Amino acid sequence: MQVSYAEGSYIYDQNNKSYLDFVAGVSACSLGHRHPKIVSAIKAQLDKYLHVMVYGEYIQEPAVALCKLLAQHLPKPLESTYLTNSGTEAIEGALKLAKRFTGRSQIVAAKKAYHGNTMGAMSVLGIEKQKQAFRPLIPDVHFIEFNNESHLEQITTKTAAVILETIQGGAGFIEPKQNYLQKVRQRCNAAGAILILDEIQTGIGRTGKLFGFEHYNCVPDVVVTGKGLGGGLPIGAFTASKEMMDCLMDNPKLGHITTFGGNPVIAAAALATLKEITSTNLIAETLEKEALIREHLVHPLIKEIHGKGLMIAAILSSSEIANQVILKCQDAGMILFWLLFEPRAIRITPPLTISNQDLIKGCNIIKEVLNSLKN
Repeated sequence: MQVSYAEGSYIYDQNNKSYLDFVAGVSACSLGHRHPKIVSAIKAQLDKYLHVMVYGEYIQEPAVALCKLLAQHLPKPLESTYLTNSGTEAIEGALKLAKRFTGRSQIVAAKKAYHGNTMGAMSVLGIEKQKQAFRPLIPDVHFIEFNNESHLEQITTKTAAVILETIQGGAGFIEPKQNYLQKVRQRCNAAGAILILDEIQTGIGRTGKLFGFEHYNCVPDVVVTGKGLGGGLPIGAFTASKEMMDCLMDNPKLGHITTFGGNPVIAAAALATLKEITSTNLIAETLEKEALIREHLVHPLIKEIHGKGLMIAAILSSSEIANQVILKCQDAGMILFWLLFEPRAIRITPPLTISNQDLIKGCNIIKEVLNSLKN
């Protein structure tokens, strides 16, 4: 399918055929396609200035306003944000920050985790076959099983940081259970380790809270965002206390730098996105829409539904069926997608702005395709 244009919850091909978008650019288009407030913010900034300088020498209002708004909606002490070009770059910055702040080298990550594909992010990726061809990677990285409390003993006074996805994405949208994140937080406190939570997918309203960790009573030392923050433009960010972030200023100076991080056009789009999500009922409606999906997406070939809010994975009876559903739904005018490490899953991450009518329509298309396979 060659894209002609996109609007709202639909993408259109060169023949003007519409495709209901249940993926939202892999969770990136929080407000759907070409949301008028995002487009307006981009156009207004284009008439002022584009890239002007790199390291904060000159104040650029869109980036400042975005970071202030993030601080207003994050719990203390998460107050200082570093804007980057992507989620994976923000992961790199967060790992460097933890090492610099603690003076330690060891990183503890989770099996089946995905944090990006640059060298540092790949080093904390929890599937060996995905990274074997690129070794050697960053040393002193240890892996624990997500939701396995007995593995928390591996977090010690040698640990600089524990990095986890709040909800494991590529693994199948696996939620923390039995206060797991609180227990990780307690162990990090005892060991003097930094807790980094990757909210690149779960952040910015997708799970029914602005940040996924709000569901689990666990405040990280560093939170990483991306994807949905940009409203369809490339962005990443990592946020920590000012005390922690300030350590990147010296020894060495410019300890973490980026040319285009905080780009004014992208920051303007992100600011418009964040304002819209935090000033409307979209976040509360996300949980209502989850309930609607769970009500209507019932079929014998769907064995489980994982996830929270509009971060949903339907687990089918086999990888072959999942693959056929994704491909045949595209033929039927609907976009679904795969998950990295769970081949039986189909990704359901539509725009937060999707209507109830379109959600039900999408669920019915999936069931019709499943019925055709069953027969």
